[in-house]
Amino acid sequence: MEAVGQLTGGMAHDFNNMLAGISASLEMLERRIAKGQTQDLGKYLLAARQASERAAQLTHRLLAFARRQPLAPRPTDLNDLLNGIQPLILQVIGPDVNLQLQVDPQPWLLLVDISQMENALINLCANARDAMNRHGSLKISTSNERHESTLPGSDVPPGDYCCLRVEDDGCGMAAEIVQRAFDPFFTTKAAGEGTGLGLSMVYGFVRQSGGRVWITSEEGRGTRVDLLLPRYVGPSIPLPQPLKALPASPTQLRNERILLIDDEPNLRMLIKEALMDQGLEVLDAADATSGLALYDSAGPIDLVVSDIGLPGGVSGIQVAQRLRSRSPDLPVLFITGFTEEAIDPCDVLAPGLELMTKPFGLDALVHKVTAMLHPTRPLLVEGEAHSA
Repeated sequence: MEAVGQLTGGMAHDFNNMLAGISASLEMLERRIAKGQTQDLGKYLLAARQASERAAQLTHRLLAFARRQPLAPRPTDLNDLLNGIQPLILQVIGPDVNLQLQVDPQPWLLLVDISQMENALINLCANARDAMNRHGSLKISTSNERHESTLPGSDVPPGDYCCLRVEDDGCGMAAEIVQRAFDPFFTTKAAGEGTGLGLSMVYGFVRQSGGRVWITSEEGRGTRVDLLLPRYVGPSIPLPQPLKALPASPTQLRNERILLIDDEPNLRMLIKEALMDQGLEVLDAADATSGLALYDSAGPIDLVVSDIGLPGGVSGIQVAQRLRSRSPDLPVLFITGFTEEAIDPCDVLAPGLELMTKPFGLDALVHKVTAMLHPTRPLLVEGEAHSA
């Protein structure tokens, strides 16, 4: 009960702060517009947007801790991932922390959501930086590990694993702190300096990916965090490279027809209008049955955008399976915030299937739809290469 109280209390505190910022901003917008005062409205829009973005980050971390976040795993080389994110790590830890990399020369592959793996690593590096008070040495290493039997004192089954280790020489933690380090909203930092969800997010993500994570620490002697993830045997897929491109203009998209299925009316309306602004024809439905009927009666459909959790007992994944059994090349974009139904990695990796997690920006949605309709056209925005 203490853990439940800590979780719900932390959620209520953080969400109430964010909702207060959003509602107050909207109220000020209403007042100014009612008085005809349309100047300087941007600051209220910015405040509402920033609060909603912080709320989105909080829900993603909570879902990660609960192991319910939608993942898009792909075969990944840890060394490639580490090389790609190294500039961001250096930016996070600052110039006075010495970064050391020690990588296995021939790492095994693992099946993991790249963006979530990067988020986990950034969280660990930020924690290490704070533990060292921004001065010290941070060591990140990768290795292959083969366990012939279950590790003593753990639930790690026998098998081949990829290990990612993050070590710092900071202040370390007492044993009782280590035991609670993964608890949501538990933090030793001062108020306003952290949500207490960083390590809990790492824990949930690693467990959801089939791995294990543990902390070794001692006061005054630094901290080591080990992430152990199952080895993947199969072909590798190159990491996506971010590309610079201008947003799609209405003249780039004409006459393509989109089937949109989502049970949330306000969101469905906003997505429909955003896509129609780009010159697309959008047919929308509130559930799987209506969506399937529209597909059968409306003529050719170029792309389906569907929520995964739909009312009526038929999910968005089942809709995609039925439609692609008739039209194997039909592109489908899943949009979801939370789903009980597991997403098969083989389905997510299949050509023509993509995933976006709610909430997302409408510009990002338009870019994703455009790239799926015209896959040879480089329309990824810099920094959005891992949004799926």
